[in-house]
Amino acid sequence: MELIFSLETFTFLFLVAITAGVVDTLAGVGGLIVLPALILIGLPPLTALGTNKAQSFAGTGTASYMMLIYKKITVKQMKPLMIFAFIGSFVGTVLVQFIGNDSLSIIIPIVLMIIVLYFIVSPRMKEISSEARISDNLYKYTFAPIIGFYDGMFGPGTGSFFTVSSVALRGKSLIDATANAKALNFATNVGSLIVFLYLGVVIFPIAIVMIVGQFIGARIGSKFLININPTFLRYFVILLCLAMLARYFNLI
Repeated sequence: MELIFSLETFTFLFLVAITAGVVDTLAGVGGLIVLPALILIGLPPLTALGTNKAQSFAGTGTASYMMLIYKKITVKQMKPLMIFAFIGSFVGTVLVQFIGNDSLSIIIPIVLMIIVLYFIVSPRMKEISSEARISDNLYKYTFAPIIGFYDGMFGPGTGSFFTVSSVALRGKSLIDATANAKALNFATNVGSLIVFLYLGVVIFPIAIVMIVGQFIGARIGSKFLININPTFLRYFVILLCLAMLARYFNLI
């Protein structure tokens, strides 16, 4: 498909980026909105992944900064986890150049369904903190780089994976886990973006337009996140994951 730059295309992508910025801040599945949009306008898959990382970098960076401002996270708390998430993402992005993504199209719907089921059967744990099942140190060496690796390989849903794992394993409340996920997702985006920039697969005119949209969307989403009712946020995550599943199975 031929890639056509036009005012209509840039307007469409700008609006997509705003929407994705809000959604990603709240539920961590913004990539599942952006990637189909980039492919729709004619970007090859690898270029779509690279351009998505560039604009997602702005959204997660803005959201992370807002979480710092709102004192939901601290640099000291997040730095060790972010380093290992960064390493996992960097390695995953390097390997994706040699490994096809066909298997991921099967894995993603399965993981999304697991997220939906977990949020449905454990509603109470989403609203309050609980006892941690593993230490932050163990999480740092295992789940942070593993989820980071997934983000480097493909990406969509990474924020949700960080959120769910922090709730289930680290005993975080839903709001705190979501705030933590912003910083971790920012680290994975940086690791992945470095590789994509080196490979030259980022379309900068598109990325710049979407970065502005992501900045706006992430700020809006951050304000919602601080004031949102945790129960509503839980339902929002469930609905978003179900919508993404429906899209994967061509139901919408």
